[in-house]
Amino acid sequence: MRAGPLDGLAVLVTGGASGIGAATADRFVAEGARVVVLDRDTSQEHHAVRADLSDDASVRAAVAAAVDHLGALDVLVNNAGVGAVGDVAANDDDEWHRVYDVNVVGLVRTTRAALPHLRRAAAERGTAAVVNTCSIAAWTGLPQRALYSATKGAVQALTLAMAADHLADGIRVNCVNPGTADTPWVQRLLDASDDPAAERAALQARQPTGRLVTPEEVAHAVVHLADPRSGATTGTVLAVDGGMHALRVPARPRTGGDS
Repeated sequence: MRAGPLDGLAVLVTGGASGIGAATADRFVAEGARVVVLDRDTSQEHHAVRADLSDDASVRAAVAAAVDHLGALDVLVNNAGVGAVGDVAANDDDEWHRVYDVNVVGLVRTTRAALPHLRRAAAERGTAAVVNTCSIAAWTGLPQRALYSATKGAVQALTLAMAADHLADGIRVNCVNPGTADTPWVQRLLDASDDPAAERAALQARQPTGRLVTPEEVAHAVVHLADPRSGATTGTVLAVDGGMHALRVPARPRTGGDS
C-alpha cells in the first residue's frame, strides 16, 4: 500500500481530552499520524501526558515525555484554553491573569519547549508545523466575552508573529478561528442559563449557517493546515465559523403552522 503524507507524522495536541482537541487527535490518527495529547485529564483513548500549562517546568517535562514516546515531533497543535464570561468589568485582576496565563502564555510555554524538535523536523523532513486554536472572538465583537476575546486576539497576533519569526526555520505557523462550536464548554454555559434551549437557538441563529460548528469540522481544518501538502500556507488565519465573520445575510424567516 502506498503511504499517505500523514503516515507516521508525530503530532502533539494540547487540550486533547475533549471537544475540538479530542476531535483533532482522532482525525490525525485516522489519517495515519501518531499522536500524544497533553492535558490535565489523561483518561482517554490516545496516549496522554499530564501537563499544567500555567507551569513552565510541567510543560517542559510533558513535551519531553511526548517526544520521547513519539521519537520526534513534526506538528504542534496548541489547542488548550479556558473560557471566561462577562464584560470588561466582570472579572478581577486575578482572573485576567489566570486566563491569559493559560490561553496565551501557556501557548508560548508549549511552543518554546517544542521548538528544538520542530526545527529538527524542518531540517530533516520538511514537516514542521504549528497550528493554534484561536476563535471568532479574535476579530468579531461578541457580547460578554471581553476577557476571552482579548486572549484570543493575542493568540491571533502571536500566530502571525510566530509565522514571521520561524519562516527561516522552515516551521509553518497558522491558526483556526472557530465560530461557536458544539463543545462541552459551550454546553456547560448553556446548562447554566435560565433557558438552555432558547440560548442554544440564539447561538445557532447568529451563525449564517443556522447551526453550531462541529468539533470535527474544526479538526479537519487543523489537519489541513498541518498537512505537509499545505507547504505554502503559513501566517494564515482560517475561519471555521459558518460565515459568521465575513457574511452578512438576512435573518432567517420564521415559518408558521405545523411542520
